[in-house]
Amino acid sequence: MIQLIFEYGVEKVIIIVTGKDVRFGNIKYGNITTTIDGLRLDYNGVIREFPDLELNKNWRQDAIARFKKKIQGFENEQQIADYLIEDLKKFGYKLKGTQKKGFRTK
Repeated sequence: MIQLIFEYGVEKVIIIVTGKDVRFGNIKYGNITTTIDGLRLDYNGVIREFPDLELNKNWRQDAIARFKKKIQGFENEQQIADYLIEDLKKFGYKLKGTQKKGFRTK
C-alpha cells in the first residue's frame, strides 16, 4: 500500500494505491475514500486530457474506462504512484507526503 498526500490550494487530497486498486479522498472528510467512479470529474479537464471525447455523450464513462485501463497496464504500486504524481503535478497538485506500507510519511 502506498498513500500519497497532495495539497491543492487549501485542500489536502489523499490517494491510496493498494495493488491495482486506486482510491481517492479528501482529508477534511476523514477516512472516506472512493474509486474513480465516485469522483466528480471536470468536463474541461477530461477534454484537455482526451480531446477526442469532446463530442461524446458518454465522455465521463469513457474517461473512467481509460483511467482504469491505464492503471491495469502498470506492473506495481510504485509505477501507479509515480504516474499519479506526475499527472497531478500538471494540474497544480503538490505532493506533500508519501507513506508506504504503514511506515512514517516521507
